[in-house]
Amino acid sequence: MDIGWNILWFIIGVSLLVTVHEYGHFWVARKLGFKVLRFSVGFGKPLWRRVGKGPDHTEFVVAALPLGGYVKLVDERDGPVSAGDQARAYQSKRPWQRILMLLAGPGANFGFAIIVLWGIIWGFGIQHRKAAVEEVVAGTPAAVAGLRAGDEVRTINGNAVLDQQDAALELLDAMSDSGRAVFEVLGRDGAERTVTLTVDDPAERHRLTEPANLYTGLGFRYWMPKAPSVVGSVVEGGPADTAGLKAGDAVIAIDGGPIRTFSEFADYVNARPGEQLLLTVKRGEETFTRRVTTTSEEIGGRTIGRLLIKPPETGQPVVPAGMMTRSTVGPLAALQLSLSEAWQMTVVQAKFFFRMLTGKFSFKNLSSPVGIAEAAGDTARAGPEAFLWFLVLISLSLGFLNLLPIPILDGGQIVFAVTEWLKGSPLSERAQAIGWHAGLLMLVLLMSVAVFNDLSGRFG
Repeated sequence: MDIGWNILWFIIGVSLLVTVHEYGHFWVARKLGFKVLRFSVGFGKPLWRRVGKGPDHTEFVVAALPLGGYVKLVDERDGPVSAGDQARAYQSKRPWQRILMLLAGPGANFGFAIIVLWGIIWGFGIQHRKAAVEEVVAGTPAAVAGLRAGDEVRTINGNAVLDQQDAALELLDAMSDSGRAVFEVLGRDGAERTVTLTVDDPAERHRLTEPANLYTGLGFRYWMPKAPSVVGSVVEGGPADTAGLKAGDAVIAIDGGPIRTFSEFADYVNARPGEQLLLTVKRGEETFTRRVTTTSEEIGGRTIGRLLIKPPETGQPVVPAGMMTRSTVGPLAALQLSLSEAWQMTVVQAKFFFRMLTGKFSFKNLSSPVGIAEAAGDTARAGPEAFLWFLVLISLSLGFLNLLPIPILDGGQIVFAVTEWLKGSPLSERAQAIGWHAGLLMLVLLMSVAVFNDLSGRFG
């Protein structure tokens, strides 16, 4: 079921973004007088086909393999061109016209991302999750540096930190560069201080840039919303069922101590295998107590206590005042913020990509269609706002990657056109062929690494 769901939303998302990209090429090509033979979303066997009106009779196609698309122009490199089409062929156009047409695809992706961001910010507002440290593990780089639970991170290396996303990007930037992050924090006691976190070993810094390794490697974590301590379901015949607990009951205390979140509830029970507990339960307007004895279960070489209940699948998380804020903005402010956000995300993406090529950032961050499909399904399940953010990120990535100077991509063709413009004549067919083959090899290598990352992450 999950696989089918993920594939469905992958096809929807990628097909939309490919259509946007190719329409950018198509629209500018038509405006500049190129003759367009085919506009295809997808590769391979056509599933749907329509021929446009004259004089060009462009063929519009939806093909079977939804992993890209293309706009096919009349081009002397593909074979003989009739005298009537010669002036409208790709190589006959001036270099600046080819450059504009090639830039239009990535430009359409950037424009699409900005428009969607504008809609998200204007429609949903801006949400910030405070960069408040919840836990610091003893003996780790964070503990050695003097970071403490309750600290609120205000700046990292002089750059303002508005929320946990800012903090993560600043930390990744620091760890993939010098390994030195200077925090300005506001402590739980209200005092401001400076904390310098340093990782000297280049191999360790590289490991920190691997997915999900940053905070575990540094030894601290930020506050996250917690599920309330509400019973979602009860396993028949288990301790909770025997004690009379029902779905919807809220456990507000155990053995006289208050319980605020489901994780606190689970931690307390897990630490007491085979013990009798006194639960204080709220059911509607009624509050009562129940005595229940936990079962014992071996998990990972450790004996833990269980009540055989599950949390609710949905529910409002427990959020202390001030930890999460959502502010609304008007259309003009939303547009300004969307432009700024799109620019910052693209700069960060470019920085980390080039550090990846120099060995400072882990290649494990590359994702193949397998990983992208999973992200598409997860964000679609989370709701419209999350899926729209997914579209923004992938659209910006598509625009950026197509501008890389790899001959098989738009950026490589732009390099060919600029070179021709400067030298006054086209590159030789042999030079272009070598470039195409080298570019194809580079893409195959990158895709192979990305597929390996996704499959090894799932199957070990």
